Amino acid sequence: MTDKNVERASKLDTATLSDALDKLRINGQAYKIKGRDPKFRLAGRAYTLSYGPAANPPGTVGDYIDDVPPGSVLVLDNDGREDVTVWGDILTEIAHRRSLGGTVINGICRDVSLCMVLGYPVFSKDSWMRTGKDRVQLNAVNVPVNLGNVRVEPGDLLRGDADGVVVIPRTCEQQVLDIAESIERAETAIREAVRGGMRLDEARAQFRYHQLQTAQDN
Repeated sequence: MTDKNVERASKLDTATLSDALDKLRINGQAYKIKGRDPKFRLAGRAYTLSYGPAANPPGTVGDYIDDVPPGSVLVLDNDGREDVTVWGDILTEIAHRRSLGGTVINGICRDVSLCMVLGYPVFSKDSWMRTGKDRVQLNAVNVPVNLGNVRVEPGDLLRGDADGVVVIPRTCEQQVLDIAESIERAETAIREAVRGGMRLDEARAQFRYHQLQTAQDN
């Protein structure tokens, strides 16, 4: 069954969605989380994983991948750590084969070359090769997590593109998408008016550009 709101989000860029989130005073812009390739795009619902320091004896980084529903976006919260990875080439290959929507990491990944070859979208703070094995372990699956100072609940809607990642809370996604689509329509109308010879300030005034992102109570 097609998820209509995932489909709607996939047609909007993160900048437009960010403006809609701002209008509703929702913190949904994942700070410093970027695609390992600027061409990467993703849209889907969050399947969350929470990591922490390894115990003694250490647990594993997780063998969860075969249980993730196709189309899901994996959200791995490694507490923003940049010294150890929680994602590499084996996971990329399996995720790509199982048609997952992408992977987003509050931390770093490694084996970037394979995700670029396969076109599997991975978004993270950075990349580095040092393994997380015996350094971190998977603590919980499908619990609330942090992604670039944004709370992510299982099932929340994520959209990623060259500008980064936004998180749209499931509880208000209809409102966010409605506003984002109205912003998109207004900005398209402004571009068309300017191309037709109208002054930019006149076009912005006509289509209420300066009110598009003005915050309102949600």
